[in-house]
Amino acid sequence: MAHFPNTLAFSGILKPLRFEGDILDMELEGVIPPELNGTFHRVHPDQQFAPKFDNDQFFNGDGLIAQFRFRGGKVDFKQRYAQTDKFKLERAAGRALFGAYRNPATDDPSVQGRIRGTANTNAYVHGGKLLALKEDSPALVMDPLTLATHGYTDWGGTCHSQTFTAHPKTDPVTGNLVAFSYASKGLLTRDCTYMEISPAGKLVREVWFEAPYYCMMHDFGVTEDYAVFHIVPSTSTWDRLRAGLPHFGFDTKLPVYLGLLPRQGDAKDMKWFKHPNLFCSHVMNAFNDGSKVYFDTPVARNNMFPFFPDIDGAPYKPEEAKSYMTRWTVDYNSRGEDFEKVEKLTSLMGEFPRIDDRYATRNHRYGWLLVMDPTLPFNGPGARASGLRMNHLGFMDLHTGRQSTWFCGPDCLIQEPCFVPRSKQAPEGAGYVVALIDNVVLNYSELGVFDAQAIENGPIGRAKLPFRLRQGLHGNWTDASDLPGWQQSLGGL
Repeated sequence: MAHFPNTLAFSGILKPLRFEGDILDMELEGVIPPELNGTFHRVHPDQQFAPKFDNDQFFNGDGLIAQFRFRGGKVDFKQRYAQTDKFKLERAAGRALFGAYRNPATDDPSVQGRIRGTANTNAYVHGGKLLALKEDSPALVMDPLTLATHGYTDWGGTCHSQTFTAHPKTDPVTGNLVAFSYASKGLLTRDCTYMEISPAGKLVREVWFEAPYYCMMHDFGVTEDYAVFHIVPSTSTWDRLRAGLPHFGFDTKLPVYLGLLPRQGDAKDMKWFKHPNLFCSHVMNAFNDGSKVYFDTPVARNNMFPFFPDIDGAPYKPEEAKSYMTRWTVDYNSRGEDFEKVEKLTSLMGEFPRIDDRYATRNHRYGWLLVMDPTLPFNGPGARASGLRMNHLGFMDLHTGRQSTWFCGPDCLIQEPCFVPRSKQAPEGAGYVVALIDNVVLNYSELGVFDAQAIENGPIGRAKLPFRLRQGLHGNWTDASDLPGWQQSLGGL
């Protein structure tokens, strides 16, 4: 019998869902633009079995992939588990076998040495295949339309890293998937790998390098000429794991680094810049003008992750965990190692930033993100594990300074936005934003579709689910023209 612990990670707005199923022709409110033809895939962590340990983390759940399929003004829904090696071993046993988050010392002896990945962080289509991603393991390949799992990939036997990022980027010029890995030679190692993978799935570029120290390298930036790596001290050691502590802990004594690797260079060409301690995680975008590199990321003064606590026991400080979009500027040709400029871009406190992905690597104008206003009322049970409530969708025009927000209401929270162009040829920012809106009082979710340039007006259309999806992490849009078999599969689910 399943008994989930009554902890923050498994109750309230994070209560497990554990549902696989299909809904043909979702209930709609408003108008779904008929020109939208394609899929929005997203993923959330959701343990199929109760965890081995009551203090398990939300981030340790099995990846549950949702597909919202747009066609001719209608939306269909499909949800399936990513069938990782972990998922299949536990399904066969009928119980949890893998232990604490990124701690193999806590696993059942029967699964020692097996891939522990959960594929629960991002869902990204490349070359007609859906990649279900978790940064501590290889990329898992799924069918983007049926959501059938095909298994882990090593890109035709050419990739030797044990891990693969959850935040790859697509080069809009070459179509290459630009990616990296950390702990590439095994848990807690400083080894990293920069990779580029062609649309045909061939590894065409691989550079190995070492990070200044082992840490969570959750995201990165890519410009036309550089790969950009931010090193922030959410660190770990074997002593932490043996002691049963959370895998990561934040070390306020360590500096932050920004590494620039020329995309056509080698490890010897890597240059590191240094900045006093701070916290940042996700990346909005990066671009360069000659040797000058601009890197946009939400920055907080201190740790934003209370579930990965201060390594010296300092208490979590919510005031210092407020993050604001910030631009770092460094010059690859400078003789020093200091940042040239640090500029706060907005007064909106937020995270989960997104752009029009067709402008990845280039000087982007528009951005969207989740905004947190803790002063507004909230009727729901608790918040995310961080204690932060994502209650606004935000918009930024970096050229004019215009910004706007939409409040989802006191009964709701909102999940990561994703920009969808009106067409492949549309100008930057001309299109829509999709984002899940979770009513945590009435327990249902709906996918809102917003005019990307007028989000303050609220959704122009809503695709409604009769239940509430668990709070998720990341998702992406894929145009129907990039999905093999789209026409043949339109007859049904």
